[in-house]
Amino acid sequence: MTKEYVKTTTENQIQTIEFFHPAHNSLPGDILAQLAQAITDAGNDESTKVIILKSGGERTFCAGASFKELIAIDDEKTGEVFFSGFANVINAMRKCPKFILGRVQGKTVGGGVGVASATDYCFATKFASIKLSELNIGIGPFVVGPAVERKLGLTGMSQIAINANEFYSPQWAKDNGLFAEVYESTEEMDAGIKAFAENLCTYNPDAMAEMKKMFWSGCENWDQLLFERAKISGRLVLSEFTKETLKRFK
Repeated sequence: MTKEYVKTTTENQIQTIEFFHPAHNSLPGDILAQLAQAITDAGNDESTKVIILKSGGERTFCAGASFKELIAIDDEKTGEVFFSGFANVINAMRKCPKFILGRVQGKTVGGGVGVASATDYCFATKFASIKLSELNIGIGPFVVGPAVERKLGLTGMSQIAINANEFYSPQWAKDNGLFAEVYESTEEMDAGIKAFAENLCTYNPDAMAEMKKMFWSGCENWDQLLFERAKISGRLVLSEFTKETLKRFK
């Protein structure tokens, strides 16, 4: 399993969207675009009642932005387009009329924390530590910040954004509102997600769609806000500080 992919499977009205990248499930632009499209398509699929978002592999949910693509950015427009990929995924999740269940089997970093935050109900294992590492490389969690803040509150989001070297435990993430459930093993988590999703399928989809609108009320400006934030990241990624820092990852 070395080639990157986004794939979908449907069983008993539950659609599972899975992404994978050999570099710790990092997210290059093409994977972000495929993810946004898959989420939109699942939302429009009348035969789907619930969506599960997961990544391949055992120990890393998502390493965030692709360092290879970050290093290659050489002008503001390219940077803006790259970071807009995260905006498109988060907005697709926000607008999707179905509940999206997150499956976080391991560590998640940077943009991956944003993706987990944009799920409607997030399951994790005891290995699923989180870190907002953007400040480490001279940028900040500008695009994913609103999604993370929506789950953790401004206090929690700013804490992990400023303390950019620190992994925060799954229990901390649960206590602060990101994770709904934390399991001892992936097997237990998968059993929990399956039972939870199957139960959701017995509910009125119209009621769930209206509830989702209610939960995301107040975020309607994200169509503009997240792309304004992408411009900030696109500018900062070209700074001398960030360019020098990224050289270490070549």
